Amino acid sequence: MPPAATVTDRAAVVVDRATAALTRLRRARLLHPAGRSFAGEVTVWGVPGPPTGVPLLDDPAHFRATVRLSKGVPTPGGWPDVLGLAVRLHRDPDRPFDLLVSSSGAAPVLRNLPLPRRRFSGTYSTIMSFRAGRRRLFLAALADPESPDLGRSLAEVAAAARAAAPRLVLAVASAVGPWRPFGQVGIGDQLGAREDAELAFDPIGNLPPGLRAAGPLAWLREHTYPASQRVRGARVQSGGSMGVTV
Repeated sequence: MPPAATVTDRAAVVVDRATAALTRLRRARLLHPAGRSFAGEVTVWGVPGPPTGVPLLDDPAHFRATVRLSKGVPTPGGWPDVLGLAVRLHRDPDRPFDLLVSSSGAAPVLRNLPLPRRRFSGTYSTIMSFRAGRRRLFLAALADPESPDLGRSLAEVAAAARAAAPRLVLAVASAVGPWRPFGQVGIGDQLGAREDAELAFDPIGNLPPGLRAAGPLAWLREHTYPASQRVRGARVQSGGSMGVTV
């Protein structure tokens, strides 16, 4: 029987090649190709109750951000789809933090499952778990009851951003505990189509100190995202104040 490392290496090659081939066939992002990107800002209040041990979640701060809302398949118009939210916190001059969350349920049994829905306002969770020391954590973006609704289509999302300043609440939870709000993300002016196409996230490498990705989905993302980005000529921003994308 071949060593586990050899099997893992071979699996990585297969995933890399399959991702590259499918990206070439689609001529766009393999995952969530249809989306709208916006300038934004993130305000961190800090986690209520016991700290997580991750300074970015525990300590009050304010960041420039880039926000992307997207449809996974994508289905037409306002049809149900696995919706996506990507938030890049620009932590100049440090490495940015890329938070990627998908439409899901809020309850513990549903927060690690992607769930199709129609409306862009709702619960988004990381699906993939993180480790902070010995703790297992999930991150989420939750609907803000005082925010304008984001609608059922990407066109309605863009219209909401033009008319007002939509917001989502950022929260953290254990695998079974309640969500603990620690901040909010505000959605501002829409970016151009070229900026949206060039934007590339790294949900594995662009993590803050004290937080690391865990589980099989982390391994899968580690291999699919770089392969898809390589084929479409996008490069991930890894640090510094070089704007939205590099």
